[in-house]
This record gives sequence, structure tokens and C-alpha cells, in this order.
Amino acid sequence: MPDLGKYAFEVTAAYAGSFALLGAIVFASWSRSRKARRDLAAAEGRRRNG
Repeated sequence: MPDLGKYAFEVTAAYAGSFALLGAIVFASWSRSRKARRDLAAAEGRRRNG
């Protein structure tokens, strides 16, 4: 990691915040994908069973 001097804390905090937000977006996307698959499977099951 390069020497950041007196801004080391700010830069590190910015990176940490960015990775945290990116992780939250990935988790939310994954979670919604699972729910959509579950809902689709339920709808297809109702369609097949009448």
C-alpha cells in the first residue's frame, strides 16, 4: 500500500465504506434473486396444478 501520509485514515475509511456498500448491494441482489426464484417456482407449481 502506498504511503498516504496524513490522509491515511480518510483514504482507508473511504475504501472500507466503498467495500461495505458494494457488499450490501451484492447481498441485496443475491437475496432478491433467491426470492424471485422461489416466487417463480411457486407460480409455476400453481399453474401446473391448476
